[in-house]
Amino acid sequence: MERKSRFSQWLRRPRSGAGGGTGTGAASEAAREELLLAAAAAGFPLAPAAHPSGYGCSCERIGCPTPGRHPVSFAWQTLATTDAEKVTAWLRSQPEANFVTATGIAHDVLDVPLDAGRQALERLQKAGVETGPVATVAPDRMLFFTATRGTPDDEDEWWPCELDCHPETMDEHPGLRWHCRGSYVLLPPSRLPEESGVAWLQGPERPLPDPLTLLETLTDACAQYAGGRPDHEAAWPIGR
Repeated sequence: MERKSRFSQWLRRPRSGAGGGTGTGAASEAAREELLLAAAAAGFPLAPAAHPSGYGCSCERIGCPTPGRHPVSFAWQTLATTDAEKVTAWLRSQPEANFVTATGIAHDVLDVPLDAGRQALERLQKAGVETGPVATVAPDRMLFFTATRGTPDDEDEWWPCELDCHPETMDEHPGLRWHCRGSYVLLPPSRLPEESGVAWLQGPERPLPDPLTLLETLTDACAQYAGGRPDHEAAWPIGR
């Protein structure tokens, strides 16, 4: 309860920047650290990610296609942790780093276009449905954090879905993406190029809902969102 109260107070603080206050001052750095440690305490496994640097990406890859949006290490799934000491050490040694959370371990993420997400969130809240943690990725996506389908010992018990999204299949999912095993999303307060970023609408202290309680409303909203878009930008892939 105390952690929830502190987190709610943090969300109400005035702060600059689309990413939720990621400046270089001591106060903003402390707030950033508090926010990321709150996510780790909520059970979200964290790993360091690249950050914008000049007109490019801190990874220094020429023409990086996803500046500031990818993990620093190829071993991000192994590195991802909720250990506060490890996260704090990363924050100290990599003060500009963004952070990703690995999905399919403690949580999944339903990732939708921003307009569809806003519409769905309003409908779900009016219906009294618990929507859990929700974040925006400026300028055009919204993330709904949910309970995970898990990683059972018996692979036959894990049910795949045509909405499943992984880093290498992002372009195949312009509508609804289901980040599960082997995927990740950026956590607030990540910074992105052109003054955009990732910010919480509803923080990680909220309970994670069953994804199926959100899925129908989100798919309906995505279908409506896709109605006015070209045919190749469907709400979700028909086949894989």
